[in-house]
Amino acid sequence: MTCTIKKKNNVVIEGNLDATKTLVFAHGFGTDQTAWNWVKEFFEDDYRLVLFDNVGAGNADPDAYNSIKYNNLKTYANDLLDILADLELWNATIIAHSVSCMITLLAASKAPEHFSKMVFLNASARYLNDDSANYIGGFTQDALNGMYNAMASNYYAWASGFSVVAMGNTDRPQLGEQFAYTLSAVRPDVALSAAKIIFESDVRNELDKLDKQVLLLQSSEDIAVPTAATAYLHQHIKGSKLQYLRATGHFPHISAPAEVAAAIKSFI
Repeated sequence: MTCTIKKKNNVVIEGNLDATKTLVFAHGFGTDQTAWNWVKEFFEDDYRLVLFDNVGAGNADPDAYNSIKYNNLKTYANDLLDILADLELWNATIIAHSVSCMITLLAASKAPEHFSKMVFLNASARYLNDDSANYIGGFTQDALNGMYNAMASNYYAWASGFSVVAMGNTDRPQLGEQFAYTLSAVRPDVALSAAKIIFESDVRNELDKLDKQVLLLQSSEDIAVPTAATAYLHQHIKGSKLQYLRATGHFPHISAPAEVAAAIKSFI
């Protein structure tokens, strides 16, 4: 692939390089491609694997980030399309977590030829409640404003606390510490900007445009995505399949990788 795109998004190609099928893994907010380390090993013998870091995260090129350019999810969707086009990937299977699910959906609506099947892990079309539409997203604007203030006043203290709550699985504190590490590695101003974009995004009007095979995977006790938000996705993405996991927390691919991998395998 071209050096520019590889550097920009820290694109990594691994697994079975001779395989005829490719899996693309897309990470969520506060993490990077290493979040898939425990899931990808279940597929490395039979698939070519493509992993990358969203601009502003992980080892993506820090010079590529611009707060004006990256002020909506569509910019990230265009980055995903650039990666797929550069690798000449058509009908690829995308496995996405959290905000990258809606980034993938936007990309697929724009250039569907690059996609075949999609796995959306702990996804949400809108994180804010919408009382006018009886929509439960899980957050109020006041709650988000409080989070933004906490991020702005002491980002690293906020990251330490948020990582524990979001990860859950308090009996395994090392999982929360791992998320805290990648979350703290994000530049505070970038994290705050990204959080506002993500938590105030609304992709509900785009859902019915998707015409691909979609598996929705959702764990319980997810502070970011209530089951009502997942049910909404299932209702509005035609032909989607919904599977509730035994895993808990917002990061089942980290806390329960074997269960997530088994669900993906049965789908693809």
